[in-house]
Amino acid sequence: MTLPKVPNQRKIVDRRALAAAIDAVVAEKGAAKGRPAVVALLRAALADGRAELQGRLLKRPGAGHEHAHGQAFLIDQLIRVIHDHVTLHVYPAANRSSGERIALVAVGGYGRGEMAPYSDVDLAFITPGKPTAWCEQVIEAILYYLWDLNLTVGHSSRSLDEMVRMAKEDLTIRTALLEARFLWGDQALNAEAGRRYRAEVVPGSESTFVQEKLEERNARHRRMGDSRYVVEPNVKDGKGGLRDLQTLYWIGKYLYRVQSAAELVEKGLFTHSEYRSFRRAEGFLLAVRAHLHTLAKRGEDRLSFDLQREVAARMNYADRPGKSAVERFMQMYFLQAKHVGHLTGVFLAHLEEETATRGVVAGFFDVVRKGRARKIDGFVVHGGQIAAPADDWFQQDPVRLIAIFTLAEREGLDIHPGTMRMARRDAATITAEVRRDPRANALFLDVLAGRRDPEPVLRWMNEAGVFGRFVPDFGKVNAQMQWDMYHHYTVDEHTIRAIGLLSQIERQTLADDHPLASGIMPRLVHRRVLYVATLLHDIAKGRGGDHSVLGADVARRLCPRLGMSEEETDLVAWLVRYHLLMSATAFKRDLSDHKTIVDFVGEVQSLERLRLLTVLTIVDIRAVGPGVWNSWKRQLLADLYEAAQERLRLGHKTHGRAERVSAKKARVTDLLGDKGHLVADLDDRFDDTYWIAEPEDVIALNLPHYAAARDGELPLSIEAQFSPEFGATLVTVIGNDHPGLFFRIAGAIHLAGGNVIDARIHTNRVGKAVDNFLVQDPLGKPFSEASQLARLRKSIEDALADRIDMVPSLAKRPLKAMRAENFSVAARVTFDNGASNRFTVIEVNATDRPALLNRLTRAMFEQSLLINSAHIAQYGERAVDTFYVTDLLGTKIHSEERLGRIEAALLEAIAAGKPRVAEAAE
Repeated sequence: MTLPKVPNQRKIVDRRALAAAIDAVVAEKGAAKGRPAVVALLRAALADGRAELQGRLLKRPGAGHEHAHGQAFLIDQLIRVIHDHVTLHVYPAANRSSGERIALVAVGGYGRGEMAPYSDVDLAFITPGKPTAWCEQVIEAILYYLWDLNLTVGHSSRSLDEMVRMAKEDLTIRTALLEARFLWGDQALNAEAGRRYRAEVVPGSESTFVQEKLEERNARHRRMGDSRYVVEPNVKDGKGGLRDLQTLYWIGKYLYRVQSAAELVEKGLFTHSEYRSFRRAEGFLLAVRAHLHTLAKRGEDRLSFDLQREVAARMNYADRPGKSAVERFMQMYFLQAKHVGHLTGVFLAHLEEETATRGVVAGFFDVVRKGRARKIDGFVVHGGQIAAPADDWFQQDPVRLIAIFTLAEREGLDIHPGTMRMARRDAATITAEVRRDPRANALFLDVLAGRRDPEPVLRWMNEAGVFGRFVPDFGKVNAQMQWDMYHHYTVDEHTIRAIGLLSQIERQTLADDHPLASGIMPRLVHRRVLYVATLLHDIAKGRGGDHSVLGADVARRLCPRLGMSEEETDLVAWLVRYHLLMSATAFKRDLSDHKTIVDFVGEVQSLERLRLLTVLTIVDIRAVGPGVWNSWKRQLLADLYEAAQERLRLGHKTHGRAERVSAKKARVTDLLGDKGHLVADLDDRFDDTYWIAEPEDVIALNLPHYAAARDGELPLSIEAQFSPEFGATLVTVIGNDHPGLFFRIAGAIHLAGGNVIDARIHTNRVGKAVDNFLVQDPLGKPFSEASQLARLRKSIEDALADRIDMVPSLAKRPLKAMRAENFSVAARVTFDNGASNRFTVIEVNATDRPALLNRLTRAMFEQSLLINSAHIAQYGERAVDTFYVTDLLGTKIHSEERLGRIEAALLEAIAAGKPRVAEAAE
């Protein structure tokens, strides 16, 4: 293997000039005394070379291949100069024996000539036999020079026999040597190493190599999140990243002895078009990795939020209406990752076909061809796979591009990779005429709302490009990132996951996780409405404006085309328009406030709408990403559903509330077991508001705690316990209520290193405060160790006993920059006197920062407000905190002047939490 030609090489490094300068130093000072000067010359050459390559990258920010090869060329020349200096000046040997020979070989990514600015330098030193003393001295000296240059060197020193033996035993070594590239030293020895590798290591091991490489890839994917659409992808090791492309090349090289990816075309594994796609994806990913290394000043391969914006700017992406520069850049990234996925499928399909006839890796793919193939709807089916019977099958009738996916979902079959390749090639035959075809639309609805498992089939359809062609609005959100800390996946991936969850709920496979939704599904009248609404709920993201409103417009256009009735179309449009209504009400409003339920029901209007919206809300939240759904949210949504259902069924009758409370008391009694009597014992302490607001499992913890505090005549009792269901720590404070209690508790939690993610505060009938807080650490993890829980309790106890001077203590605590600071959340305070009959509702939107809740509640205390309840919601970097308040006389705040003062105080409190510039730079 040779390194591709690098333009203007001497501007990067002039090896002859550098060698001459070193010779001059040695001539003047000698090799030993001249060593510092030699190192200085090498460092200067490395710095100058990197600067030259950096300048080229800024001029051509997408030239990934050129930059990677340039980096490898720079290191090549430095190693050659170092080798010659060591063998000529440091350890000269006039009459070397046959054993005193060394071949310097670049291996791994360095051998392939693909280096980022801070990539490891992987070297192999090969000797004929056991290294002589001279060989060991030379190798050590070369390594010390490289370490002096602050290069990260991965190295091995092996004899020819050791190389062969270890390559046979170890996949990593075998793979590294597969990319071996001669650098300097003994050419004959290098040629012998290559000959022995090809003759003694490769033959007979092809099947094992392919199997191990694909298993290695799958394990890496699982480790990195098993999706190419995670919002902070790893450019090198993530699914759809550089390592996936390299795996294809490794397999091709091992089986077919190719020396470059271009030769895969000659072997029939890629078409010319697919190879161009390979090169584009590889070049883009190499460029992104180069910018990442340059910005981080280290070997950084994770495209994290704090670097995405900067990489986008360096690669000349600009804002467009409805889509920021970083969103456009990340969409391009995910499109390239999608191409990598397609290329993997194509490659393995051809490999399978080759193995069926040539037996190169026979047995690995386990292609069972027993019995005769059968036909279904014209498609050939065998071995659990569907195949097109002819190369022009889809071109003859493009509706078949939809039919094959419908068949796959209905029959539970896979689609042959070769046929998938044909579908991707022919996706462009889906024109406006095909999109209007009633057959195609009926087939599409069949797969979308399939009874078996539509998720994987829709993902195949998306990967083939058929989905976006048939539903162009979906094509617009293909690979579109939602640039925030809340959403874990691209819009298309989130949508397909939501449809998959909906199918699982309908098939009753998630009944334990989602009992409410699982109970609703069999009672729905408009089942397919729900599937179409799930498809369309985020369809208008990235267009500018409210995506719910714009999405409803899309629904009104698309649903009639899909063959849906006017009633179904109206329902889908309503669900898309209001798909955020239920979560906003449940998480940001007081469900014990009668007006909350009245307003929600006024918008929903029917039981069918309520059922549809409930299930859509659940799958939408659950599909956001891991850790977003928890039992707290499940309980709040269930409470809202039950309250709204009672209201819709009973109208203005009031006994529905009492029945709900009674039913919850019965369930809590069951949860308490032998302590179930506490429900009746404490009935005179807690009113209906408490019973409606709190989840059952929290009440089952609160009541024994309250009883123990009462029986012990404790003025203050604090409990902190890890709650796996919530993914957080539940902190409960029971004590005498007094003004400022809330902000003191919130401040104490922050001083103990915690972050409040939700809060429910109550004052019972005898003036006791019963406040529940969900707490996590700054990394979003719960406190679970005994020492952490004790620290939380002690901090709250000290704060409420005035043993802590809260304001200066909080001021001393550093406000370090958090990941949330990478995002811009405009601080906003809104007041609503119509949301409750008794309270003014204050909603605060701000960047989520430590101690935000403490600052807000302290500002309210200083503005003489009484907080009746607080509802803390987090959406990644955005905090939405809602407070139900009155003045000291218990009345709403109507004065515009006073509302203005409150708003100013709250905005000042938000601004006070911003990290200082010096701290943000740390």
